[in-house]
Amino acid sequence: MEDPRKLRELAEMSLAPTPTNTRYASQGSCRPGLVTRTCSTAGNSRVDDAPSGRDPDAAVLGSRNAITKTEPDPGEIPIDRASSRRATLPADIGQVVLVLQGGGALGAYQIGVYQALHEAGIEPDWVIGTSIGAINASLIAGNDVVDRLSRLREFWSRVQQGPFHQAMAPWPLFGGLVANWLTIARGIPGFFKPNPFAFAGPHTPLSASSAAFYSTEPLARTLNELVDFTRIERHATRLTVGAADVRTGEMRYFDSRDTQLNAKHVIASGALPPAFPAVRIDGDLYWDGGILSNTPVEAVFYPRRNSLVFVVHLWNPHGSEPETIWQVLNRQKDIQYASRAVTHTVKQKQLHRLRHVVSELVKQIPVQLRQTPEVQSLAEYGCLTRMHVVRLLAPTIDGEDHTKDIDFSPAGIRARSAAGYADTSRVITMAPWEGEFDPMEGSLFMKPGLGQRSAAADALSSRRRRESRRSDIAGCRKREKRMV
Repeated sequence: MEDPRKLRELAEMSLAPTPTNTRYASQGSCRPGLVTRTCSTAGNSRVDDAPSGRDPDAAVLGSRNAITKTEPDPGEIPIDRASSRRATLPADIGQVVLVLQGGGALGAYQIGVYQALHEAGIEPDWVIGTSIGAINASLIAGNDVVDRLSRLREFWSRVQQGPFHQAMAPWPLFGGLVANWLTIARGIPGFFKPNPFAFAGPHTPLSASSAAFYSTEPLARTLNELVDFTRIERHATRLTVGAADVRTGEMRYFDSRDTQLNAKHVIASGALPPAFPAVRIDGDLYWDGGILSNTPVEAVFYPRRNSLVFVVHLWNPHGSEPETIWQVLNRQKDIQYASRAVTHTVKQKQLHRLRHVVSELVKQIPVQLRQTPEVQSLAEYGCLTRMHVVRLLAPTIDGEDHTKDIDFSPAGIRARSAAGYADTSRVITMAPWEGEFDPMEGSLFMKPGLGQRSAAADALSSRRRRESRRSDIAGCRKREKRMV
């Protein structure tokens, strides 16, 4: 038999569990007796492997009993969350994980995603988010099931553009642009406000935690009003938020399992420079986690457990070739903040298949030899976890440009929320996590054709086309007058 030390080196090279430049506040190990798969939507990916035993820690991680004990309103029929989930999901599905990408105003799509899951009785045991995804994640994990949707809607009603912005938006030519510039100039109540000291000049000395164009003090007040951080502390629903360490450039995942989270952790996850200031936590400064990983799906794979994972993407990695500077700005932003999420997912699927192969190879070793310390040590690199990864992708609305992530207009919020609801409802109806799968196949791609526009999104696109036509007509009339 070949030297076990050499075999171990080869295994470590290909199956190293922790990605480079990533620091986890929570560590763990693979639980044996499971397998992996993946699903995807809107031309994205799906992974699944072979069935196996239920994760022994699944009940502990979810703390599901703490959620089902919520007192219903008077006259309301109590809902047994556990039984409603059993009616929708297979019994051995494991934990339900919701991963929310960052994207500013595009995060309204996630309202509809959660609403569809909620109405289907699928409540997440673990919510992971970056930037606006971290804010939405805290609103979900930090409230009882019966209050989550109303708190999400309350937050988004507070941050939507006011009447003056709405009055400007329909104007021909530059209405939408002016409304967005008003947001930049005046901020958004309940979210952020201008920092006057930042406009004294780019070289003006400011403290490390205030060197930004805006202050996020309004967001801190909003979160403390809408999120019950003591509930998160009780581990009722696990919460993880990602932030970038300013000094080291490493990703840090703050996890409620081993860290007492508060509003500062959530704000740090969304502190996108130079707009928002870095947040100091335990002596270190943190910026928006989207700088390093805007789609924190990597956090789900450590440790690996039986899971149904809904990954919600707000930025489209695929698009047409830009032909103007304006289109270039939009396409560049899409690519940057899509954050190579598909590449990361494919890599994890490949690694899982290797772990599955290791487990299968161990079974071929004679029982007596299998009991030796050397073989047992190598066998630890095997893993049979089943993970269904469902990828939801927000649709593109006609007329969007690179300022879409600050489009906090009521119409924009409604359109994106409706799209999220429609997409997720279709996925739940299709239930791609059900069925029989090849136990040796580590990546099964599904393209259910999601990302279709909802009626609200179509209405918004139609309105923007009408505004564009009115702008063109107005421009032609002006040119005709000058010619006369």
